[in-house]
Amino acid sequence: MKRVCVFCGSSRGRKPAYAKAARQLGKTLASRNLGLVYGGTNVGTMGELANAALEGGGEVIGVVPRIFAKRKISRTALSDLRVVDSMHERKELMAELSDAFIALPGGLGTIDELFEMVTWAQLGLHRKPCGLLNVCQYYRELANFLDYAASEGFIRTPHRSLILVDEQPDVLLKKFDEFLSS
Repeated sequence: MKRVCVFCGSSRGRKPAYAKAARQLGKTLASRNLGLVYGGTNVGTMGELANAALEGGGEVIGVVPRIFAKRKISRTALSDLRVVDSMHERKELMAELSDAFIALPGGLGTIDELFEMVTWAQLGLHRKPCGLLNVCQYYRELANFLDYAASEGFIRTPHRSLILVDEQPDVLLKKFDEFLSS
């Protein structure tokens, strides 16, 4: 694993713990010499994540749709900033550049991005680990829903296990290593 794509919010959320977790994840990736691929902006938990990874000496690649670049919310002081024409191109390039995917707490865009990567894994388009960083139990109800959908026969057990969950970045990354070695 060389690079991890992190999906996260353009806002900081209500709890300071969300921004703190983004910073912790950025530092953890840098300390493990893992590059970061992310949404390319300087706002919300995205900005916190990128700043921490850069401060730790990590490689940070931002992928931003042109519409966001025009709004001047792109973070330009990165290892690499890629500007694309659409959200679809953004997800495709982020997937191409990454070996794993993590969702920090975020909104609909964060969930959309992670679930598309999980769906691609389900379809066999890639074999890259996908995980939820469950800060302050943010994803508890989502994980419960996924378990329920599996119990109701809408998600097969092997597909449910494609989404790894933990509260600590180090532990989640260890689960990723185990996934890749299995």
